[in-house]
Amino acid sequence: MVFPDPDLTRAITLYEVGPRDGLQNEAAHVPTSVKAEFVRRLLAAGLPIVEATSFVHPRWVPQLADAAELMDLLVDEIGDAARDLPVLVPNERGLDRAIDLGLRHIAIFASATETFARRNLNRGLDDQFAMFEPTVARARAAGMEVRAYVSMCFGDPWEGGVAIDQVTSVGRRLVDLGAGQLSLGDTIGVGTPGHVVGLVDAFRQVGLPPDRLALHVHDTYGQALSNVQAALYAGVTTFDVSAGGLGGCPYAKSATGNLATEDLLWMLTGLGVEHGVDLDAVLATSVWMAEQLGRPSPSAVVRALAGGR
Repeated sequence: MVFPDPDLTRAITLYEVGPRDGLQNEAAHVPTSVKAEFVRRLLAAGLPIVEATSFVHPRWVPQLADAAELMDLLVDEIGDAARDLPVLVPNERGLDRAIDLGLRHIAIFASATETFARRNLNRGLDDQFAMFEPTVARARAAGMEVRAYVSMCFGDPWEGGVAIDQVTSVGRRLVDLGAGQLSLGDTIGVGTPGHVVGLVDAFRQVGLPPDRLALHVHDTYGQALSNVQAALYAGVTTFDVSAGGLGGCPYAKSATGNLATEDLLWMLTGLGVEHGVDLDAVLATSVWMAEQLGRPSPSAVVRALAGGR
């Protein structure tokens, strides 16, 4: 049953990261044709944004070594619209590959902490911006949309708690470089609803309203849906999700899977919040992908509605 809440935003955007963030940590090789089918099915289910892949060096993320091949295949199969699918680029070399393919939407991946910046980017917390600056500037000059992920916004496995003003400082600098949207990552899933509201309010105070933010949560401590609901009440309208709850982080071993697309859809439907996505189609896609991977989906809704497949 649906019980609409008049205090909530009537419509939100789901930013699907399953084909990139969901698959990047899978040990078993996923064929390019399967990845392309995954993207096509998610788009057909009504997900408005599907992040397709990453142009990271294959040594760091072997699963995504076929990024260019995948994007070529998607262009062949769904036409020019494939060039609007976001791709993650770690640096200017990754941007060059995206530009060569005529892509129009990139994302960069930053850190809110010193340790994770060094482990993930081989840069210090302040040094990372020197790497991002030419990448973002060239992307914007080429007419591309730019999204910036900020990892470790709520806690870091090496440093512990992360000061809110440190997170807002990193986010503000990325926007000043030219990022159009910030995705705030609870990379290891330690965030709580109060922390979410506090961080959103802090960004508002530095001139970034909730409509410039997205929330990227993990369910390590079972707080993912609670954190999304807190963000909804705080005015955030974009949420990162992964079909079937796929994902983790290859550089933070304590990170569990992403928030499952199906789990959030179930909650949003019950709240009367518009999302425009076909739950049954996403469910079928997650069951299919679980079969490709040879293991059950971690999504609670998939387990409940599809018998644990």
